[in-house]
Amino acid sequence: MRQVFDNELEELLDKFTEMGELVNDAIYKAVKSFINHDKVLATEVIEQDQKINDLEKEIDVLCIELIALQQPNTSDLRRIVTTLQASNDLERMGDHAVSICYSTIRVKGNKRSDHIESALNDMGEIIKWMGQEIVKAFTHFDMEHAVDVASRDDEIDYLTHEVKKGAIKRMKNDPDIVWGAIDYVLVSNYIERIGDYVTNIAEEIVYLETGEIRELN
Repeated sequence: MRQVFDNELEELLDKFTEMGELVNDAIYKAVKSFINHDKVLATEVIEQDQKINDLEKEIDVLCIELIALQQPNTSDLRRIVTTLQASNDLERMGDHAVSICYSTIRVKGNKRSDHIESALNDMGEIIKWMGQEIVKAFTHFDMEHAVDVASRDDEIDYLTHEVKKGAIKRMKNDPDIVWGAIDYVLVSNYIERIGDYVTNIAEEIVYLETGEIRELN
């Protein structure tokens, strides 16, 4: 009986890993589509989002079945509930990737700022690393690495502030860039929120390992 339960837990973790890979791919492509003004790539990300939503539903069903049918002990129950919460965080990260893509598609005007886009690109590289590493930390139950990953959210917050400051300055000096600057602010906010969800997953890993609720940011 325990072997059946362990196999189902492994299946749950495999689905979570697959979902994490899809979400991280979506985030990376979303930021690149915005920086490169690539509406085709943005459309691809939007169309692929349904796969992420479907995986979240599969994870939800599997978690509920494990709880209802297998009567897990306290440790196993914590693992199942944590996976349920973390998959919800992944799904929301995917939603923000889609929002970035909508910004790419609807962008108005051709006037852009290389300086601000460079900062957004840096944010994209950091969030790409954070997303990849938090999935690894979750699948390996590596609390120390999860805490390290969450610590980089401070860099995201700093760059978000810099993008907003740069966008406001450009809008004051050049009315023709107003629409583009608004999208810069929106996209930086989306990336910042993705960083917050990564931190949430890190906190869930800490809870999984210790049973304690700890704020990491």
